[in-house]
Amino acid sequence: MHMKTILMAGLLSGFALSNTLPALALPAKRTVHPADNTPAAVKAAIARLYPTVKNVKFEKENGDYEAAFSHNGKSMSVVLDAKGTVKETETAIPVSALPAAVRGYIANQMPGRKIKEAAEIIDAGGVRKYEAEVGGKDLIFDEAGKLLQ
Repeated sequence: MHMKTILMAGLLSGFALSNTLPALALPAKRTVHPADNTPAAVKAAIARLYPTVKNVKFEKENGDYEAAFSHNGKSMSVVLDAKGTVKETETAIPVSALPAAVRGYIANQMPGRKIKEAAEIIDAGGVRKYEAEVGGKDLIFDEAGKLLQ
């Protein structure tokens, strides 16, 4: 019995020491992130086009890559192919900045529904479109306010 008491006291004191001095007893924990498989050309294109941005989040999207970040106080995303060629740029805008024809279409076709978010999209050819999120769906319009999808 005496040996069990000594063994138990030793275990308890070891436990107490590890709780009071965790930095000395255990190595620091590290967070392991999955490997980033974003091509170097994609990262280099964003660094070249937006040299001041930090905390760019890359995500693979339908065979392309989307880089999301904040630039000049606006939320942006850029879709690039694996070679780093920009396919489209999307910038969040206030709902009030949507063309009047877009806002009018939604007011007429979806009475009582509110536009939750809005964005301006410019494709590689310079064609401007607008996105309006209504009822959990993203609606895409041309500059004249015609619904594209």
